[in-house]
Amino acid sequence: MAEPRHAATTRPVGRLTGLLAGRNILVIGAGTRPSDDPKAPVGNGRAVAVLAAREGARVACADVSPSAAAATAALVGEEGGRGLPVVGDATDPGQSSAMVAEAVRELGSLDALVVNVGIGLGAGLADTSPEQWERVLSLNLGAPFLAAKYALPALSDGGSIVFVGSVAGLRAATDSPAYDSSKAGLSGLTRHVAKEGGPRGIRANLVVPGLIDTPMGREASARRASRTTSFTRIPLGRQGTAWEVAEAVTFLLSDRASYITGQSLVVDGGLSAV
Repeated sequence: MAEPRHAATTRPVGRLTGLLAGRNILVIGAGTRPSDDPKAPVGNGRAVAVLAAREGARVACADVSPSAAAATAALVGEEGGRGLPVVGDATDPGQSSAMVAEAVRELGSLDALVVNVGIGLGAGLADTSPEQWERVLSLNLGAPFLAAKYALPALSDGGSIVFVGSVAGLRAATDSPAYDSSKAGLSGLTRHVAKEGGPRGIRANLVVPGLIDTPMGREASARRASRTTSFTRIPLGRQGTAWEVAEAVTFLLSDRASYITGQSLVVDGGLSAV
């Protein structure tokens, strides 16, 4: 099997082109879930923040964990960009609004928003409690709604919003009805935000990762053996990396995607196509 272009524990390689030079970006969910594994892969949100910095952006790195936000902001600084740690609970309306306001105040303006949040709870309808359903929907769909609600008026004209979803939104891919339903709902939210943002040239799109080697992905594999057997059904023959998700997000944030809005870009190695 050919080695993936990006090793899971390294930063992206290849020629950088300054796609996001001069942009101010808020990444909500910019931390990486802590792991005892010294070789643990990076999470999607952290990879997005770091790659955006490598492409010339200043990045407000927001997370519910102060240490995770600070760690990502430090990595952004190592890339030569400005990394601003922002702490807040994305499911809380007041804190969501405050995170947007802090990013605008400290960076001077806001050109783009990335929302990368998600949890999965419950196992089947019978073993998913109403409380678990509400908690998953609150984070996976409610938080992106709040972020868009408060960020859209603050974004500069011609800006961009990218939500990070999951192939679980395309089919019943997990044992969690709440997770699958919430990720499916992101498609509708994306289309609506694209409609409202259109008159100001603000685009909204959804990146749909498949089986990605992240700390959360490894936890899911440990809980559900069937996830690991799914690797054999991926046409490209491997899991993806968070850097590959970040490449898709960065493209959609950039002017190279200037006529793309309201769309879903699937990053799954062909899994959902076969």
